[in-house]
Amino acid sequence: MISALFVSLRPKQWSKNLLVFAGLVFSRNLFDTTNLLRSLGGFVAFCLLSGAVYLINDLADVENDRLHPLKRSRPIASGRLKPGAAKVAAVVAAALALAGGFALDWRFGVIGLGYFVMQLAYSFKLKHMVVLDVMTVAAGFALRAVAGTVLVHVTISPWLFVCTILFALFIALAKRRHELLFLEGGGAAHRSVLEMYSEALLDQMMAVATSSTVIAYCLYTIAPETVAKFGTHNLMLTVPFVLYGVYRYLYLVYRKEMGGAPEKVLLTDVPLMVDGLLWMASVVAVLYLKF
Repeated sequence: MISALFVSLRPKQWSKNLLVFAGLVFSRNLFDTTNLLRSLGGFVAFCLLSGAVYLINDLADVENDRLHPLKRSRPIASGRLKPGAAKVAAVVAAALALAGGFALDWRFGVIGLGYFVMQLAYSFKLKHMVVLDVMTVAAGFALRAVAGTVLVHVTISPWLFVCTILFALFIALAKRRHELLFLEGGGAAHRSVLEMYSEALLDQMMAVATSSTVIAYCLYTIAPETVAKFGTHNLMLTVPFVLYGVYRYLYLVYRKEMGGAPEKVLLTDVPLMVDGLLWMASVVAVLYLKF
């Protein structure tokens, strides 16, 4: 049961919570021990909170998951984890996460609570509403970034907020496209909102999200306030890594049909992983070494 419970918390998805560290990095507090520990605590809190949400979502979707060729193997859908145990674990995980969040900073706690309520609304209502479903997913990413800035006592940059929500929207749309094509006409039986989408519509929405993400990031690197804040124009040198990352992900979505599990793609595709590490290294070099 412990193993099934751990799987249901979806540790592979916890990489999404690394956005909590965005505020730490871009506020140039990466090597400040106190802020680093606070951000680490925030990361753990969001891992517990998102894990509770996944448990609740699996409980709500258990019947539909049993119709899905892959999701039917999830612990609750397959019967390896009893619903009663999953409910208790969800309550405990959420309580620990929120208590820890408020202990770190009351504002972080409020954001965490807002994230939790929004995800509950998504699990029971919003995921059935076209466009709002993917926008809610993107908003969850943005809240992670906002929560991270609270922990290091800085105000989130509008650019960071916009770039985060646009990139998350791009990832969410790619996942919807994969679900629509992978289930070959039976998607509505598993996720009713899929009948409201079409491949052409999702392709157009992805094109808008992709171009918007790249343009927003490029403008951020050369914006006067960015140059004034960091004292350098060299952040523009990180743009090629962002371009490659976006194009590589599009390649994986359209040619390798890997858009259904973004967390798996980001942690298993070697070129994408190398690009991500190079982007992070270049950002740290520009912001901290000021070359």
